[in-house]
Amino acid sequence: MAEFKASLSGAAPAPGLDAPLAALWWAAKGNWDQAHRIAQHEATADGAWVHAYLHRVEGDLGNAGYWYRQAGRPVAKDSLDAEWERMASALLGGARA
Repeated sequence: MAEFKASLSGAAPAPGLDAPLAALWWAAKGNWDQAHRIAQHEATADGAWVHAYLHRVEGDLGNAGYWYRQAGRPVAKDSLDAEWERMASALLGGARA
């Protein structure tokens, strides 16, 4: 996780980073549009989870709810920062938190 967070000082995510993590990387950099472009083309449960988070960031809770269902996850109730941390940790560890 420390290495992933340290990479946020760069101009782009590390080459070969999985799409859901790349989307989270761009979200952390404040580039919602780039993060969303990546997430909306990622047809996996993890991609749907990140997509849900992005719509929650945007304030579109109805759309976020749809994507949480697609991901098979409950709608997050914690802070956006806490959810980002939880998602990054799960995706980096390969675990489904």
